[in-house]
Amino acid sequence: MTASSTRRTTATRSRLAAVGSIAVAGALILTGCGDQTNDSGSDSTNETGKSSAAPLFDKLPKKIQDAGVIKAGTNAEYAPMEFQEGGKIVGVDPDIAAALGEKLGVEFQFTSGSFDGLITALNSGRYDVAMSSITDTPQRQEGLDDKGKKLGPGVDFVDYFTAGTAVYVQKGNPKKINSIEDLCGQTAAVQRGTTYEKALQTQSKACTDGGKKKINIESFENDTEAQTRVKSGGAVAGVNDYPVAVDLARKSGGGNDFEVVGEQVDAGPFGIAVNKENKQLTAALEEAVNAIIEDGTYKKILEKWGAESGAIDKAAINGGK
Repeated sequence: MTASSTRRTTATRSRLAAVGSIAVAGALILTGCGDQTNDSGSDSTNETGKSSAAPLFDKLPKKIQDAGVIKAGTNAEYAPMEFQEGGKIVGVDPDIAAALGEKLGVEFQFTSGSFDGLITALNSGRYDVAMSSITDTPQRQEGLDDKGKKLGPGVDFVDYFTAGTAVYVQKGNPKKINSIEDLCGQTAAVQRGTTYEKALQTQSKACTDGGKKKINIESFENDTEAQTRVKSGGAVAGVNDYPVAVDLARKSGGGNDFEVVGEQVDAGPFGIAVNKENKQLTAALEEAVNAIIEDGTYKKILEKWGAESGAIDKAAINGGK
């Protein structure tokens, strides 16, 4: 999630994003909504799951060493990045996390919840990290909303992927939409709290500044609702992270429901979000990301999911601009 979420603004999956029914979000978090533990695959572990044999184990905070796990919050609705299959959370992010776990000697345990609540849950201590195609933006780093109002302490990001915003439409493109600029005066669907919601808001202002009608933006609690709106014709287009939109067009309805139009725009980094006070974990994750890039594991994971276009050469901390 450019949530620019992209899977993802202050909440920028472009994808960063997150809100809706508190009751639903709470239920998702409490029940785990298909929680998945990724086996770290370490050779030597004790009863807590930790491994002193892993090359970067000593880099972790003692609390995580003792626990043997890194609790990760996600919103498992963004294939191929993170989604549910057979009762498990799978995708690019869980596979990358499993590879990081091998270097760190701990397991990543994923819990799926509301995207727009991930950072709040992280800073409350519910998770150690949030990993959900979250676009690394200055606003999210600083805990600001779209208008610069302080919402919270913000987070640090360990950047591991890059993606932009893409527009998808019904197969056959009946309204002849070729870019986000063509959405002036039209209805577009999007997930609330994402960076691509912000992209639509920015474009809508450009429409009115240019003497055209604004975009009628319909924001939904989850991306599935936005997709349904486009599929039914209630919205002429949806906006999402580029790899998510491409995967959706390829798979939904056997490839007969949607198509992606134009090029991705506003490409930016996805980051693993970490509490700003947990600098040691941030540094350890940066080392681990670089380690899987250097040994080729990272490339193999992206190739497995057809996400090679988002590859980076080196991890960064707070690289979003």
